[in-house]
Formats: sequence, structure tokens, C-alpha cells
Amino acid sequence: MSEIDGTTTTAARPPAVRVSTLELFFDLVFVFTLTQLTNVLVKHLDAAQVGRVVLMLFLIWWMYDGYAWLTNVVGPSSITRRTLLLTGMAGFLVIALAIPDAYGAAGWAFGLAYLVVNVVHTALFTHADYRGSIRAMRRLGPLNLTSASLVFAGGLVDPPYRYWCWIAAAAVQVATPYLHRMGQHAISAGHFAERHALVMIIAIGESIVAIGLGFAGVPLDLSTITVAVLGLCVAYYLWWVYFAGDEERAKDALDSITDPLRRARVALHAWGYTHLGMILGIVVLAAGVKKTVGHAFEPLGWGAALALGGGTALFLLAHAWFLRQLAIPGRVHRVAAALCVLAVVPVARVQAVVLLAAIPVIMATAMIIEDLPRLRASGGTAIHTFGRTEA
Repeated sequence: MSEIDGTTTTAARPPAVRVSTLELFFDLVFVFTLTQLTNVLVKHLDAAQVGRVVLMLFLIWWMYDGYAWLTNVVGPSSITRRTLLLTGMAGFLVIALAIPDAYGAAGWAFGLAYLVVNVVHTALFTHADYRGSIRAMRRLGPLNLTSASLVFAGGLVDPPYRYWCWIAAAAVQVATPYLHRMGQHAISAGHFAERHALVMIIAIGESIVAIGLGFAGVPLDLSTITVAVLGLCVAYYLWWVYFAGDEERAKDALDSITDPLRRARVALHAWGYTHLGMILGIVVLAAGVKKTVGHAFEPLGWGAALALGGGTALFLLAHAWFLRQLAIPGRVHRVAAALCVLAVVPVARVQAVVLLAAIPVIMATAMIIEDLPRLRASGGTAIHTFGRTEA
């Protein structure tokens, strides 16, 4: 195989590896940031706060996803690598702890921890087993450090300058894939897809934990039990949407791409940007469910209602975009479900529980309709399980 320089037609492929337990530990630390973002959103559920949460999540996800690319070529197989990865985990933990007051007094901690996470990411990439990945870091490293420096600088100044520094950092990150040779990165499709699938299941599970925390100090009665059960149903259908086999088909689709530049672009858009949208949807949805705790049989405010419907719709639309990037069928069903969910948002103004019950019904209907052709083809005996259809 020839060296990858962004112009060859054969993509470098690391040996197929499974996600390590240390990487899963890393993901658990990262997902704590989602709980913190949900709590921030619950306290002030308005457009301005949503914007602040989106900006923080974009910056955090960029670096988390950078670690997913990193461990594709730098496994935690030595004490040095594991120690550096632990340092990155510590940085993410501090970022999470700083989130509630990131736009206030804790901005410096958020910025400093972010810079540490970035420096560790760059240092670990120098240990890559693929020279193409190391060469890619000669341009990518300075760009990442530029965005991290802007985040750090923003943490040292007061708003509105903090906003502008962090927006500038996000702009650098958006431009970065076009300013270095992405085709030099080696991508193990199996590891890449598995790493993102694991963080998605953890994020969905963490949303249930976040909802459960909203029950603290609230009497356990029919209203709260109803919210808890329906919240679990919504989480289940989020799982179904993502894990109905599409994650396996996505892995195969990525693995089939031989052009290194296109392979890297698809990886960025399908697992980078679309997963950001899905995770944001989970955060917003969890905030909306927490707002219904204790008020299931009462009219819901527009903010909470839009969080419930909008968060779900965002998840569905982002997953439809994910399928589109990989030319996998099923996106029409998700778009239709998202539009139906948005259409029924006003019913929450009558009673919150109506919307909370309608959301899983709509998602279930969409997924069942998607499965009908398979059921008919198998005589009604097909069972859709984790990426394979069994009869």
C-alpha cells in the first residue's frame, strides 16, 4: 500500500481493533459533561441559554471526537499512553465541573482544562503507529492549539468578549478539516463506529439518570411515575432509532470507501456533525422531561414543550442526516417522525403528559413502518436485532 498523502486512491486501514475498557472509561467522564449541560439548560430554558449550551457542546464535542480519531491509531497500550489519556480525562472532568459557571467565574477553569485536553491530544498523536497521521498533525496540531488558545483566552475575559473568543474558536474548528490533509488519517471503520455507538448508548442512558435526578425532593405519585415511565419509553425509542441495525450498516458503508480523503470526510460529517446533533437533541429532550416532573397533568410552558418536541425532532433529523451521509435507507421515516413530533408540540399546552405520550407513539410507529417490508419478506417472522435480521 502506498503512503497516504491525501491524493492516493487506497485508504490506510489500521488492523481491526475493539474499543478498550479505558476508552469506555474515558467516555463515561465525557458524558458527565452532558449531565452538566442538561442541568444548566433546566435552570434557564430560553433561547439565550440554548445558544450558550450549543456553543459549549460544540467546543467540547470537537475535542471528544478528536480523541475518537486519536484512539483509532493510538491505542492505550503503554503506560505513557494510558497516563496521557488519564490526563485528558482529568481535563474533561474539570471542563464538566466548570460548565455551570463557565460564562461566569469558572471560565478560566473551563478554558485551561480545554487547553490541557488539546495539548494531550496533540502529544498522543505523535505516538501514532501511522506516519500519515503524524504528518497530518503537523498542520492539524497548530490549528487545534489555535482554537484551544482562543477558548482559554475567552475564559480569562468577561462576556461579551468571552462569547466572541469561543465563537472564533468554533469557527477555526469548522475550517480546520479544509486546512489540513484529512486523507492522511487512517481510520479503522469498526473501531470508529463502535466508539461512537458506545458514547451514544451511554448518552441515552445518562439522559435517564439526568431525568431521575429531577425527582429529588418530589413526592412519588401518579404524576411523577407517569413522567418516569414515559421518559424511559422515549429513551428506549431513541435507542431503537439508532441501534436498529443502522450502526452496523454504517460501519460497512465506511469500510467500503477506498478513497482516503472521501473516507475521512464521511467520517467527519457522519460521525462528527450528525452525532453532535443527536447528542444536543438528547440534552434538550432531557431538560424538557425534567421540566415536566411534578406537572404531568398540567399545561406545559412553551419552553419545556419545545424542548420535549424539539429535542426529539433534532435527534431524529440528525440521525436522518447520518443515514443520508452513508446512503443508508430509513431517513424518510425519521424526517416524517420529526415533523409529526413538532406538529403535536402545542398539545402540551393542554396537558404535558399528552405530548410526552405522543412522542414514543410517533417514533414507534415510524420504526414499525420502516420494518414492515422486512416483516412481509420474512412472512412476519423477522426480528430486527443489533444490525442483523433474524428469522
